[in-house]
Amino acid sequence: MPDTDPLVESYRERGYAIVRGFWPAGELAALSATVDRVRAEAQREGRSFRHGNLFYRLGRTDGGPHVQMAQWPCWRFPELDAFRTHPRFLALLEPLIGRDIKQIIHQIHWKAGGGGSGGDFAWHQDSRSRRPASAYRNLAGSYVQTGLAIDPHGPESGGLRLIPGSHRLGDLHLRADEGVLGRPVSDADLRLAGLDPGEAVDLRLEPGDLALWSPYTLHASGENRSPHARRFFINGYVSAADCDRGEWAFRAGQPMPLPEKPSLVHYEALPERPGPHFP
Repeated sequence: MPDTDPLVESYRERGYAIVRGFWPAGELAALSATVDRVRAEAQREGRSFRHGNLFYRLGRTDGGPHVQMAQWPCWRFPELDAFRTHPRFLALLEPLIGRDIKQIIHQIHWKAGGGGSGGDFAWHQDSRSRRPASAYRNLAGSYVQTGLAIDPHGPESGGLRLIPGSHRLGDLHLRADEGVLGRPVSDADLRLAGLDPGEAVDLRLEPGDLALWSPYTLHASGENRSPHARRFFINGYVSAADCDRGEWAFRAGQPMPLPEKPSLVHYEALPERPGPHFP
């Protein structure tokens, strides 16, 4: 891990930061192979599938179903449980949110190359998904989203675009009554919030680079027009004292494996309908 002081300063000043080479090449090859196994299992289901907090989201094009996202695949793949609780994450997160940390986001996003398969994420803040609000306190100071690039990540591959400094604006409620996934990225959304689209920056990440951003940082991503797939592994962490939901990641700085039964995170029907089933 590099010196975390500049990372913390960038995160607090701009609302995001980048860690180059966060996941070394040798370890990334093994992680990449596991991510491909997750996709293969999801593809075999043939449509969106849920079992507890494990969720595979599949879209459809003229070529048939394709995997868009997997949530909490660590319930099927133990090596991903070890990944989300790796000491490297603790070293990065401790200066920001301490040593008692829960996790509320653990998901892989795929965007097929060549365009035409969707995958847009319209401009939004992650704060819109922290519901119910009573379960997520001190959101601006207690929550950190991270995204690991497994493939080259930039504007041509449908990479993240961010508005630096937008985290200071609080919750903008930007088109809060509409979905995000599958809605095209539009500069009009930024103008609606009184922001200049010219301020947007494109993140360029090499495989193994990690981005981290605030729940109030405005961000979006478009279609993957490159010839290669774009895989992005997102893990969101929160100070345990400020969150009533999620799975433990670190307690007093020690990695915590998954419990026997999944905890309530976002899937409200978990107690009554744990699955497995096709939503």
